[in-house]
Amino acid sequence: MRIIAGRFRHRVLLANPGLVTRPITDRVKESLFARIEAWLPDARIADIYSGTGTLGFEALSRGARSVVFIESDRKAQELLRKNVETLKVQGETLCWATDALRSSFRPRNVDSFVPFDLAFFDPPYQMIEDLHPGTPLYRSLERLAKPDVTSPDAWLILRTPEHSVYELPPPWASEWTLTMSNMTIDVCRKRSADREEGPDESPSPSNDLP
Repeated sequence: MRIIAGRFRHRVLLANPGLVTRPITDRVKESLFARIEAWLPDARIADIYSGTGTLGFEALSRGARSVVFIESDRKAQELLRKNVETLKVQGETLCWATDALRSSFRPRNVDSFVPFDLAFFDPPYQMIEDLHPGTPLYRSLERLAKPDVTSPDAWLILRTPEHSVYELPPPWASEWTLTMSNMTIDVCRKRSADREEGPDESPSPSNDLP
């Protein structure tokens, strides 16, 4: 894995070949970040089910203020921390070894890292079929929407297998999708009472690619 653009451009990251979720390809990552890059400067990022951090480090490289990496796999955490050390970004990151299905998403003693402005949510593919009301995965996204966890107009970026059927909890609302390489990335915005509806600020929804 490598970082595509920004201050860490071309830097190589350690990857865990044993992760259940396939690492995102450079082609998909480049297409996604081309569409969300304007949201990244000074943003507080959560990289949930981060693996060894490819999405969070790409965001940090492109101007994000901070990244909280949430990952429970022991080997992935080991490699993630090595990537942090290699890039020398200890002050801008937190590696949180916690189970996202039970996490509060509110780390202690790093108040400047929250609320999150953008959250990558990349669970193992087989978990997506459990994304419906009442399940632990659904409840975890409900917690992620709490006002002390994410900002009023936060973005959620969910990666799923292509053609998956699932239900997002309110207030997450899908804005547009990107389908490539047998996967779909669902880009969702938080709908909250303190954000009035206005002109659509999101990129064009015609983002399906071969």
